[in-house]
Amino acid sequence: MHEPAWLGNMLIYLAAAVLCVPLAVRIGLGAVLGYLTAGVAIGPAGLGLVSDVDTILHFAEFGVVLMLFMIGLELEPRRLWAMRRDVFGGGAVQLLVCGGVLAGVGLALGLAGGTALLLGLTLALSSTAIAARTLNERNLFSTPTGQLIFGILLFQDIAAIPLIALPSLFGHGGTDNHVSVGFGLAVIVGILTVGLFVAGPVLRLIARTDIRELFTAVALLIVVVIAVLMQRAGLSMALGAFLAGVVLAKSEYRHALEADLEPFKGLLLGLFFIAIGMSINLSLLFARPLLVLALTGGLLLLKLLALRVLAGPLGAPLGQRWLVAALLAPGGEFAFVILGMTAQAGMIPPEQAALLTLSVALSMAATPFLLLSYDHWLVPRYPAARPEPDAIPSQESPVIIAGFGRFGQIVGRLLFANGVTATVLDHDPDQIAMLRRFGFKVFYGDATRLDLLEAAGIAKARLLVVALDDVDTSLRLVDAVRNHHPQVIVVARARNVTHVFGLMDRGVERIERETFESALRAGRRVLRELGFGAHEARLAADTFRRYDLAALDAMFPHYQDEIKLISLAQTARDELTDLIERDRQSREREHTAGWG
Repeated sequence: MHEPAWLGNMLIYLAAAVLCVPLAVRIGLGAVLGYLTAGVAIGPAGLGLVSDVDTILHFAEFGVVLMLFMIGLELEPRRLWAMRRDVFGGGAVQLLVCGGVLAGVGLALGLAGGTALLLGLTLALSSTAIAARTLNERNLFSTPTGQLIFGILLFQDIAAIPLIALPSLFGHGGTDNHVSVGFGLAVIVGILTVGLFVAGPVLRLIARTDIRELFTAVALLIVVVIAVLMQRAGLSMALGAFLAGVVLAKSEYRHALEADLEPFKGLLLGLFFIAIGMSINLSLLFARPLLVLALTGGLLLLKLLALRVLAGPLGAPLGQRWLVAALLAPGGEFAFVILGMTAQAGMIPPEQAALLTLSVALSMAATPFLLLSYDHWLVPRYPAARPEPDAIPSQESPVIIAGFGRFGQIVGRLLFANGVTATVLDHDPDQIAMLRRFGFKVFYGDATRLDLLEAAGIAKARLLVVALDDVDTSLRLVDAVRNHHPQVIVVARARNVTHVFGLMDRGVERIERETFESALRAGRRVLRELGFGAHEARLAADTFRRYDLAALDAMFPHYQDEIKLISLAQTARDELTDLIERDRQSREREHTAGWG
């Protein structure tokens, strides 16, 4: 009995990924380069374990489709409209400038005008899969830089539609890839209509069955149908999936869709990068190394310089302009399709198409190295541009609040409601902009900086509320205030017991554990639901509070001695149980005696 071919190939893909990816991540090269290396190793240029590269590549493109669908789920139509400047402004400028520069090089090398233009625009495209994955890994999607990069990538996906049709217009070899614009628009409108009016009720109906795997199947079906329709229309499958995701972004099933599709997206994206690695024709590299390296290096250098110049006018912060260039400089997935069609149309010889395809693949493989160079050499020289601290006018508020997240906001609102003015310091520009619209006196800056504290009026303030999320930053702030303004009363938020001990070690007496009181109230409610009387539950909670605070005071002198601390905690737990049991028995005796 022979095993199916697909089963053996699956074993090879998984084994290669498991071996190469963790190693690449461990040495700091990133997962993408690990997948690419795995593809080279098992492909025709390596061990030759897998030969049907084109089939695998077409199948794995579905991973990119899933990724764009899930990105669309994160973007409501209103937010997408807000990105129109990045999409149609930044995207058009990038494509025209980079494409123009590369087309000029093509003309200088003797290519015909139409051919040079098509190749220039094709090579100006970037890898949506690599760039989007990198933005996600670095949590940059919501930043101005991330929105700019994604806007450009989205425009490129749109621009790829006419680029795919251009070989049939410029070439003489004939191709059947010319697509009616009207038909393409009809497909897009159909997808948007179905997403708006049909997908919601269908998902609701499936959800009522309470069969998880059926909901997953329907989620996959939605994306597959979109991909098939877009492909039949000769359009970008990824673009269609993205638009469908945007339409469903406000659906109540958005999070369920994300959870169900995430495993498939990860696996198929990995397979896509493996397929890209397999498509790298190393025999051409060995046969004509100087030419291939010159083409690859020239492509990266020209796009890097052009993008670095454009990044500033397009709105990228100073410290991240090289990051924009590094992510967008490598070639993109659409180049493989367009270059193949260009050769079929007779616009360039197949040998030239193969050389350019290899250069695009190598440029994509170089992305992790570009990012490493950015992280290790450029970031220290060009530090990330952060907003300058606000120029704080002279303040004389009795209270300063450091940190205005979920904890600090409640304190600030309570003071505000009772007519107490407070000066607030926070480091989140978006949060600050929103709070100012509500009338809060909030300033941007690092609260641990003494000059900002002085500008905020720490010398005349009565109280400082330390409501920072980060424990180390909180302790540094307390140290600064204790050293320079010891007269200020400090009321501090503590995230955990270790934080409590750190604050106590610095002489802070007014400490509030952020979840302690709410947890006690929840515990009282649980006791009530279990049949305890209201008075009994309240007494139990009050007893616990008193004893817990006393136990903290007893453990504090030994908090750096782990063995002693564990012993004291165990003793305190046993004593608390005994104390509550004695109190309960005492109340029962009193109750019985009262009826005697």
